[in-house]
Amino acid sequence: MASHFIWYELITSDIDAAISFYSDVIGWRVVASQTPGMDYRRIEAAGEPVGGMMKVPDGTGMPPAWFGYINVADVDGEITAFEAAGGRVCWPANDIPGIGRMAMVGDPQGATIYVMAPIGEGRSRAFESTTPGHCGWNEYHATDWEAAFAFYAGRFGWVKDMAMDMGPMGTYQTFTAEGIQTGAMMNNPLPQQAWLFYFNVGDIDAAMARIVSGGGTIQLAPIEVPGGQWALVAIDPQGAMFGLLGSRAAA
Repeated sequence: MASHFIWYELITSDIDAAISFYSDVIGWRVVASQTPGMDYRRIEAAGEPVGGMMKVPDGTGMPPAWFGYINVADVDGEITAFEAAGGRVCWPANDIPGIGRMAMVGDPQGATIYVMAPIGEGRSRAFESTTPGHCGWNEYHATDWEAAFAFYAGRFGWVKDMAMDMGPMGTYQTFTAEGIQTGAMMNNPLPQQAWLFYFNVGDIDAAMARIVSGGGTIQLAPIEVPGGQWALVAIDPQGAMFGLLGSRAAA
């Protein structure tokens, strides 16, 4: 059985400012999670949990960023596999009562994700390709996308789908998890190796205007992508990169 993205988390330098920004841009409701011992906020889209926000831990010097969680059966086994392939442990495995066991790991090319064995049944809906407020696309920016794909496919059971020729930028390789188109990998056009997450909104131009008015910066203006959607890439006021997917009214 393939693993899936089950949660999205923003670690930021100013959690209250981030809540204000994303609530306006995407329409989220962000609430206290009541997680013991930490100030963790839960992101909801139409009442459905899709992710969380927390402050950068003191003393880490960690830059603000978005992270994805991938469900696994054995967190400690995944840590061993990441390290054996040249990756690293960023935050050691720990158990959160009533939630599950998790760890933050860096892959062999330097991108960082969480692996998590959640408690409970039912499939997360944090990733839904067209549902407003949910993540609609997971994009990996690599130094070597073929090596990255081989690593992730071996760990999580992902399968290559369509490959698109992007000219000088090379191949854009989409992938599926249990038959569901989930994301893509490409060689890196950005200054770091990382996962980039695109969240669904309505009108892409209206969302872009909200980003700018809220103090964010547009990195990639809306471009049309397969399926008739439009995608943009932006940086929030604290410095975290994210993407949006939306529609555009006919001219």
